[in-house]
Amino acid sequence: MAPCVSVFKPFHTYPMSNSGTTQHWGSRMGLILAMAGNAVGLGNFLRFPIQAIENGGGAFIIPYLISFLLMGLPLLWVEWSMGRYGGRFGNHSTPFIFDSMGKGLWMYAGSLGIFVNLGMAAYYVYIESWTLSYTWYSLTGVFNDLSQSEVAQFFNNYVDLNDGLINFPVVAIFFFAITLGLNIWVMSRGLEGGIEKASKICMPLLLIFGAILAIRAITLDEGEMGASYSASIGLNYLWEPRYDSLLRPGVWLAAAGQVFFTLSLGMGSIICYASYIRSRQDIALNAMSAGWLNEFVEVVLGASIIIPIAVGYMGLDWVVENAGFMMGFQTMPYLFEQWGPIFSAMAGLFWFGLLFFAGITSSLAMGTPFTAFLEDEFKFSIKKAAVTFGVIVGLLALPCIVFYQQGVFDEFDYWTGTVLLVVVAFLEIILFAWVFGIDKGWEEVTRDADIRIPIVFKYITCYVTPVFIGVVLLGSLFSPENGNWIAAFSSLGSGEGWPFGADSVISKIFHLHETDNRWFIDGNITQRFIIDMARTLLLGTCIGVMALVYKASKNRQKLSP
Repeated sequence: MAPCVSVFKPFHTYPMSNSGTTQHWGSRMGLILAMAGNAVGLGNFLRFPIQAIENGGGAFIIPYLISFLLMGLPLLWVEWSMGRYGGRFGNHSTPFIFDSMGKGLWMYAGSLGIFVNLGMAAYYVYIESWTLSYTWYSLTGVFNDLSQSEVAQFFNNYVDLNDGLINFPVVAIFFFAITLGLNIWVMSRGLEGGIEKASKICMPLLLIFGAILAIRAITLDEGEMGASYSASIGLNYLWEPRYDSLLRPGVWLAAAGQVFFTLSLGMGSIICYASYIRSRQDIALNAMSAGWLNEFVEVVLGASIIIPIAVGYMGLDWVVENAGFMMGFQTMPYLFEQWGPIFSAMAGLFWFGLLFFAGITSSLAMGTPFTAFLEDEFKFSIKKAAVTFGVIVGLLALPCIVFYQQGVFDEFDYWTGTVLLVVVAFLEIILFAWVFGIDKGWEEVTRDADIRIPIVFKYITCYVTPVFIGVVLLGSLFSPENGNWIAAFSSLGSGEGWPFGADSVISKIFHLHETDNRWFIDGNITQRFIIDMARTLLLGTCIGVMALVYKASKNRQKLSP
């Protein structure tokens, strides 16, 4: 096929959904806030600053911003335009939006856009429930007078990390049930009456809480409120440019991965949201507005809270050595304690409150592709679809909870929240630019646009973005030992084989870095068995989604004239 030549077929050749749905966005502001809420999640505050610290601070920022411009922004326009295009035919789920743009197996590739959200929601809502419970614990003074190690141990006890095979953390499950029920309730009220209203409440509060904490953090000076160091040390580490990162593939992979994660690319949720846009409504400016709002929250607010405060009390060396996703739960309550009981309670409310708002706006977006699919293809009411989503997520979440210390939680996160995001995004860009065709695609992006997008982005979308994502995907598959690509190619050239790193996808699939791969030892099941069963559960869920898509396609064929 010639580069970017359209194989687009006339509109009437595609079977239309007969769902008759009347859902739509109530206002442009509601749409932007909902889209931004979809992107603004726990990763903006817990993952981005840690990624920056682990990859050299200022050495991470340049690759991150370049990745956003060359990959993130084009993919935003692609996903928004795919959604609006599919919505024109009454399609609101990725399988049939993909099918309307490219026949054959593309419908099943689109099934991943449903499966990824189910798998991610299973563990994401669980994290979300932690933020709800920790808001309560902060207000009730549970963390008062606890040392940093005691605060960390409190979290371990909360998720019930013990030596037993099966955990059953009653309190954690209780808050998970409340959080999942709240998600179901909001989704059951529909797009405009539920998700849009929730976004209009959650996003402004999130910004207010984040701004208050950020101002307090960046103005924290040595000796103030018990701080041993100036918070500016942490800010300088994050923002002082370090150009050596441009030659470090590992930093580029981390930066590109963070862009995927933070913008919710490759999930299908943006496509689903955009499918409810009216056919002549702008997507160019709307996509940029939602994307830049997310970047503001992540780069400005996300980088200005956890790291500066931690550096102020623990020092930069401690933060660099101990940086991790769980700092938000295992360290921040202790740091807030230094501000006294009243300010500590307020800081806990703001911190865990904004995390909860960020989490729920994202988890609501995760539910929409599946509920829209059930509404369109199986004529479920929105309430029935929301309950069905909640039941499936609850069942999938159970192994993440009871086998938390066995690694099931991390397994769900790795495959659905990391690897498959890149895979789906790569499939999207190939479908849009090379199957549907960049000329037709770009016409869809710019149609009724409120801004003029520079034409250079058409060629970036067609050539640069696919290559960029392809490199990220290949880099993840074949990541070498210690990230040393030169040594890996040297080893391959000398006939010694490719030294897969422990973090490579290939190594993960085949357990290459595990010394004992037995399922049973002395009649007892091993962690390897539990991990493989978790993968089997995910694979079975994916196959189940594809079976539903197959059934839906057969139903459509029966209804076609």
